[in-house]
Amino acid sequence: MSGKIGIFLVDDHPLVRAALMRLLEDAGFTVTGQAGKGTEALAHPGLSFSRLALVDLSLGEESGVDLIRRLRESGLLVLAYSMHEGSNVVRRTLEAGADGYVTKRESAEELLEAIADVLAGRRHLSPRVAAVLKEPGPLETLSGQQRQIYHLLGQGFSNEKIAQQLGISGRTLESYFVRILDKLSEPGVKELRRRAIGDAVGSDPGADI
Repeated sequence: MSGKIGIFLVDDHPLVRAALMRLLEDAGFTVTGQAGKGTEALAHPGLSFSRLALVDLSLGEESGVDLIRRLRESGLLVLAYSMHEGSNVVRRTLEAGADGYVTKRESAEELLEAIADVLAGRRHLSPRVAAVLKEPGPLETLSGQQRQIYHLLGQGFSNEKIAQQLGISGRTLESYFVRILDKLSEPGVKELRRRAIGDAVGSDPGADI
């Protein structure tokens, strides 16, 4: 392995990885490996030679947010590089430990600047991400109990299981649903559940991925 800084790529689109590899190698970095999903990345030998991982959030059925958490636990620097610009997804990604977040609508120069900042120990938020974070996310309006219900919905729990886990009646759970639906502007519990599941896998509600 050369003395160049090693960067590992995780994106489920081979063409995106190929373009990123060219960009990074032209900028003087070494691409130590690449993967299309989290389990593949964690098992890749090139990860141990990497200083930073560039991670997409939409990895098929796997969660890029969960992968970021595991990579950070191993001591690796992580920069999220995603098409998703929803405030909830951005916040969850940063809470998972991402050292920076760049949207795929930003320029190549912005991505390289973000990489330089993260390698220097500075958090980097691209302009679009910084703008999103200036406004409170809709989930921030939920109470602690309401947020927990939303989280359990995202994990695929049935209404009955949620009520059991929280020690409340089905009728009480329904009253919580009414307030959550109102705060998140969703028409029904079915749509709310789909949104919660989408957030749980690190994607924006309604995003075409």
